[in-house]
Amino acid sequence: MYIVLIIVTVIVCALLGLIVLIQNPKGGGLASNISSSSQLMGVQKTGDFLEKGTWALAITLMVLALAINVAVKGGSSTSTDNPALREQIEKASKPSNALPSSAPGLTPSTTAPTPKADSSKK
Repeated sequence: MYIVLIIVTVIVCALLGLIVLIQNPKGGGLASNISSSSQLMGVQKTGDFLEKGTWALAITLMVLALAINVAVKGGSSTSTDNPALREQIEKASKPSNALPSSAPGLTPSTTAPTPKADSSKK
């Protein structure tokens, strides 16, 4: 379902982009290329058609965005449904105070010697 919504959204975006690019910024759009004698769809009807198409595709895009948001269902909650994966995530998130076993003889209580001031050089 999620993939179908994404595909439909991409198609709607492409169509919306094409309709916006077809329109003339001065309001003429396709109508400016059609001579007034032929009037295939008419100057006013072409502008209305493109405007209504833009509004319809914009509203469709908003509805699809909301539908995709509902279809995802929270995003990260589906990744923790697997018990083994949840256990690995919990292990990784816990801090570890122990030193690695590759450092024998060192314990957390072992500290490095601190340098002392030499008082013999007065």
